[in-house]
Amino acid sequence: MKIIKHLPNTLTCCNLLSGCISIALLFNGNLMGAGVMIFIAALFDFFDGFAARLLNAHSPIGGELDSLSDVVSFGVAPSFIVYRLLSESSLSLIVNNINIIPFAAFLMAAFASIRLAKFNIDPEQKSSFVGLPTPATGIFFASIAIGITQTETDSILHIINSPLPLLASILIFSFLMVSKIPFFSFKIKNFSFKDNSLRYTVIIFAIIIFVLLKWQSLPFIILFYILLSFCFYKEEKDKKQSDA
Repeated sequence: MKIIKHLPNTLTCCNLLSGCISIALLFNGNLMGAGVMIFIAALFDFFDGFAARLLNAHSPIGGELDSLSDVVSFGVAPSFIVYRLLSESSLSLIVNNINIIPFAAFLMAAFASIRLAKFNIDPEQKSSFVGLPTPATGIFFASIAIGITQTETDSILHIINSPLPLLASILIFSFLMVSKIPFFSFKIKNFSFKDNSLRYTVIIFAIIIFVLLKWQSLPFIILFYILLSFCFYKEEKDKKQSDA
């Protein structure tokens, strides 16, 4: 096999390394850096699949490696971010002199693992996903980490950073990852607007809202993606039922 064929797996390993660096930066008190590294991991995750399709370099080991990397970068790393945020909050439940509330964050790592295991054995998830993709979860919480370091304390991101909204977000995103709700993917096979209307809609929305709200916009881009997936697939389901 030519060396170029190893490019997708190399990019996947860069995804994994980015997730590990995110955790290391968080341990060193760099919350923003931890969030940025999850975004970088997401870029590597996008381009490893793009490279695999471009080079026709798909392999079973590549698929497994991708899922293992995603668990770290979009399950474990964001869980540590939320663990830190909850540790710094006023909410506590003490058991044997330990506040157990922050440990709820690691539910996301567990559910991300389940979601990726289901993905690995489901050959149908090609152009769309069943359950929220783990990168979306990782990016959402990375966005909060970046946003609260870049905005004033009275911004809406600091409201989301409160303990109860964080705990609710953990439960909601954990549920969405293992749900049977379909979500469209960002795998682009061509640049036609007709074939990629949903993807382009998210991109256009992301640009507009970022210009208007700057860093506060980041979590809402993921929420818009989730809402758009709900609306599109509800419309498709209603259409199929009416045609039946």
